[in-house]
Formats: sequence, structure tokens, C-alpha cells
Amino acid sequence: MSPGSHARADQPEPTPAEHRRRWNRWRIGTPAVFLVAGGLFVVSATSSDGTDLRPGRYTDLAALVQTESEQYDGLEGQLQDLNAEVADLASSVKGTNVKRFQREVETKKDAAGLTPRSGAGVTVTLSDAPEDVINSTSQNLNLLVVHQQDIQAVVNAMWKGGADAVTVQGQRIITTTGIKCEGNSVQLQGIPYPQPYVIQGVGDQAAILDAIENDDYLEIYREQADQADISVGWQLDTDDQVTAPAYDGLLDITYAEPIR
Repeated sequence: MSPGSHARADQPEPTPAEHRRRWNRWRIGTPAVFLVAGGLFVVSATSSDGTDLRPGRYTDLAALVQTESEQYDGLEGQLQDLNAEVADLASSVKGTNVKRFQREVETKKDAAGLTPRSGAGVTVTLSDAPEDVINSTSQNLNLLVVHQQDIQAVVNAMWKGGADAVTVQGQRIITTTGIKCEGNSVQLQGIPYPQPYVIQGVGDQAAILDAIENDDYLEIYREQADQADISVGWQLDTDDQVTAPAYDGLLDITYAEPIR
């Protein structure tokens, strides 16, 4: 996975729906740039004395994901313990106003994604092009991999279709969740996940399918999925039962106050 792709120079000015086709081109450098770069290589080689300047770096994505997942599990356990402690302390506080606010919080938990949801739903799976296509195509390689905006487009279409809950790789997505690129993986709540990317929405299947079908961005993605020399992965399924767990990450919420 890499940052968003850009359109070819010989194409018309791209529309937002064609954002996936866009791709950065290197600007023509001056000879001075090459001289500076060459100097940096010399300095780097001298400083390293033939050793790795960044020892211990991860080159194995599977090992990276495993390590990050273990760290996340440990932190998640600490978070659950702290949340339980906060809940105990909050329940011990007396007062009419406190109880009123506590009731209000309970009524809004579901809308905030803090309660699990399950039911009929839709599953979309996105994946990079097969290895043989990547090795043989003359296409821009940026078109052969899944980007964060591709995943976000599916999530947005599901929300537009009225989904009650959406997950990516089994992680509950809420309004403050950021879907970020991390090398050739996507990062959710600080954990990198490799492709294929499974996005699920719980809710009215017909409405969700209609929103996906009529999304301009996803229409371009599906067209490219059907091209033999691109073949980026697209699979859509309907499910009788989809389970979306409650969001269990940190709630980093801020709000604005009016100027007085």
C-alpha cells in the first residue's frame, strides 16, 4: 500500500471519483540535487562503516503485525481495567445531576458505536492484484494495490446506505476512527493489517448494496478489477449474520466552545 494514486498527464483533469487514478510524478531535478544526493551517500557509507544505520528494523511484515498485535493486546487489557475502574468510581458518585448524565450516556452508547451490533449485512473484500499480474503488467503499479482511500470509499458507501455498524478487519469503525497507510498495510487503532481487507456493514442489505453500486469511486475500482492487466481484488457478499463488536479503543474526543 502506498499514498493515493494520481491521474496520467494525458488524461483530462481528474474528478474526485477518479482520484484513485492520480499519481505523483517526479519533478526534473537539477544537477546540484544529484551532487548533494551523492554526497549524502558517501557520508552515510562512512558513518555506517559498512553496518546498518537502522539496526533491528522490521523487514518481515508478518513479524511486524504479530509484534504490534501483542503490544496492542497488552495495552487493550490495561485500558479495559482502567475503564472498569472509572465505571466503578462513576457509579459510586451520588447526586441527581450525576445520575441524569449517566442515563444520557447510556442512551447514546449505541449511536457512538460502544455497543455490539449484529444482523444481516454485506461484506466487501479488497485485495492487491495477483503476483503474476504485478510481475507482468505494463500498468502503473499504483493501480495494482489497495489504497486507504479505496477502503474508506467502501466504508463511506456503507454509512451512506444506512449501515448500523461497520467493521474493517473485524475492528469497529466509528466517526473518530482514522484509516491510515502503513507501508503496504493499513493501520487501525495503531495496529497494521495486511491485505486482503474485509469490510463488513450491518444493516439493510438492499440499501447498502444500492449505495455501493451507485458510488462513482467504487465504480472505477470495479472497472479496474475487471481489467486483466490490473485485476485488483473485489468481492461482494451478502450475509445472513454479521457481528460488529463494540468499539474498544480510546475515545479521543474534543469539542469547540463559542467565543464569548
